[in-house]
Amino acid sequence: MTSIICIKNMVCPRCIETVREIFNELNIKTSYIQLGEVSISENINDSQRKQLEEKLASRGFGLLQDQKSKLIGQIKAIIVEQIHYKEDALKVNFSTVISEKTNHEYSSLSRLFSEVEGITIERFILKQKIERVKELIFYNELTLSEIAFQMDYSSVAHLSAQFKKETGMPPTEFKKLKKPGHQALDSF
Repeated sequence: MTSIICIKNMVCPRCIETVREIFNELNIKTSYIQLGEVSISENINDSQRKQLEEKLASRGFGLLQDQKSKLIGQIKAIIVEQIHYKEDALKVNFSTVISEKTNHEYSSLSRLFSEVEGITIERFILKQKIERVKELIFYNELTLSEIAFQMDYSSVAHLSAQFKKETGMPPTEFKKLKKPGHQALDSF
């Protein structure tokens, strides 16, 4: 019998590797590990769960216990994966993707997310997009036009306006900083 364990703050490929190591150390067999979630082949006992919680906590992760927390974690993982790790742009809205992947109606997910996180899903998406834009500017491999296109902005002006609203400075000023401040993906 397989079951799914949802992991808080598991938002990048390095996180997946770290979580994989923890499960291996504890000899808990997994079917798959992806952002925010681990499928285990066998049920774990209370002692194993306690050890798992401790090991995860020591590495900055946590177990999501209730259904609401699991859904929030799943929503965040979907958004982070799409914005930070997918090369191709979405063909549909985030609302459609989130609804399909969670098997829940978007309006109820949106209310739940706002209730628990204190911000809307749309605001979370915007924050993630701006963090990704910061990365792309920092690495200096793409022009602002290319970044705007890659991040699915209608224009450089639209990107610049959102960037300034979020960070307090235009992208060109941000580019001049020696050590621009990024927020860790799991700090949202």
